[in-house]
Amino acid sequence: MFKFLIIEMIETKEIHATSSSENPVIAAMGALGHEQLLFCNDNATGLKAIIAVHNTVLGPALGGTRMWMYNNEMEALNDVLRLSRGMTYKNSLAGLNLGGGKAVIIGDARSMKSEALFRRFGKFVNSLAGKYITAEDVGISPKDMVYVSMETKHVAGLPGKSGDPSPVTAFGTYMGMKACAKKQYGSDSLSGKKVAVQGVGHVGEYLVKHLTEEGAQVFISDIHEETLKRISSEYNAKVLGLNEIYDIDMDIYAPCALGATVNDDTLNRLKCSIIAGAANNQLAQETVHGKIVMDKGIIYAPDFALNAGGVINCFAEVDGQDTKWAMDKAEAIYDTIYGIVDRSQSENIPTYAIANKIAEERIEAIGKVKLPM
Repeated sequence: MFKFLIIEMIETKEIHATSSSENPVIAAMGALGHEQLLFCNDNATGLKAIIAVHNTVLGPALGGTRMWMYNNEMEALNDVLRLSRGMTYKNSLAGLNLGGGKAVIIGDARSMKSEALFRRFGKFVNSLAGKYITAEDVGISPKDMVYVSMETKHVAGLPGKSGDPSPVTAFGTYMGMKACAKKQYGSDSLSGKKVAVQGVGHVGEYLVKHLTEEGAQVFISDIHEETLKRISSEYNAKVLGLNEIYDIDMDIYAPCALGATVNDDTLNRLKCSIIAGAANNQLAQETVHGKIVMDKGIIYAPDFALNAGGVINCFAEVDGQDTKWAMDKAEAIYDTIYGIVDRSQSENIPTYAIANKIAEERIEAIGKVKLPM
């Protein structure tokens, strides 16, 4: 029997009620425009998860499931709220007939996985009756999604179908990075450019491959030492410490791990002219740090526009398209990013705000609704 996790106390500065009688979680949903939250708990398998459906105006909410050892449930809730909202904007900007959703499983992806856990999670996904379509994200593999698919058909990124979305995500990120280079340097060649890739998991590794093949000088950091050693050896990339990566002289900073790495501290240290990576929610505070980045003359490629290759890959599976269609659409991220940066520079408005506006206009035109800012 399913159990729903009830949050009784909210101890965060990001989520708060507007009145003493208002539930703070409901208040947070209203502030960000979320339609639905599903809190999932199963003692037998150790599953603790949250599924967030942000917006379904354009279609069912598609977004991956992340497995991460959060410090507490509130940290996980904040993450899934931000990530699901980002998926709404990402899917809209990519021109896909999909809404935005996301799920997080609280746990150590290296020690807590089991078939039973993912099948139980699949039952929760299935309870939403197609309103949410899941796929892999950080800490999740196509094999894990196979277990989920045993309990629900609302899964994308399965082996033998579209499969691992990481190559398409990395390719789109790489193309968008080249568009930024074209605007910043007058040429989209990355040969000889110093690029610091933070996080070399599935997507990060594919990005490193593209960069080294073009002749970029690549620096890498990651929390997993064995991964660093392998990728450093295979691609001749220089390994940096987790904190050291913010202080080196570089042309491009490519955050490909978790979000909020562009913040008050790092912006005082980063020596780059482009920020373009695959991580979600890179700006710790959009309105604050997006403006600072622009004022510093740094081109920031909005993450949800740049990393749309993964969801494009998943949509190809859902919509019956082939791999070539997905790669062609990911290649078009070059034009999307170039247009956003060009408009940002001409209107003197941060790139994130331009990207948000384009995405919101499409949703509002179809749904006849105004999204919360």
